[in-house]
Amino acid sequence: MTCDLPVGRALRRFRRLNGIKQGHAAELLGVSQGSISRWESGAHEPEACHRDRIIEWIAAQANNDADAALKRLVASSTLPVHLVCDATHRLLAASPARAASWAANADTLIGQSLWRFASPEIVMAQESLHDRGWFDRPCQQLRFHTGANHSPIVEVLPSLMEWETIPLADGRTGRLTTTIG
Repeated sequence: MTCDLPVGRALRRFRRLNGIKQGHAAELLGVSQGSISRWESGAHEPEACHRDRIIEWIAAQANNDADAALKRLVASSTLPVHLVCDATHRLLAASPARAASWAANADTLIGQSLWRFASPEIVMAQESLHDRGWFDRPCQQLRFHTGANHSPIVEVLPSLMEWETIPLADGRTGRLTTTIG
């Protein structure tokens, strides 16, 4: 299972949040400004090599001192919550309550994409983000019901889930995922 991230929209949001012009993004990615424009408008999808470079560029790391407080808040929360990169679903931090339901040690999952553990409802919610304008502006929130994923490694139980975007210090976007009930 792969995540069909609308790379163009995510790139546009990243550029806008960081004040980067299309021409500069084109230089950094080794393409024309027209390519950036077509990707961002959804008129064209980037080739795999460009898609990978874009994702690496916009992927959140949250491994700097400026995000330490955020990671500490997540890691000390009593709620079942975790923080992932909004573009790649790579785990950045997890609370003990979240990690307790996982067979894998949360520390070994840091930096790994959790997308392979998505339930069908999580996949559907992700697919709906494009139409909701999720990648067009910051500070988004979505609540939805999910079913089980039946994974013995990172279990997702039937629950009400909440996704919230959160800006990270490096200009990238994290997604706070909380189980409400």
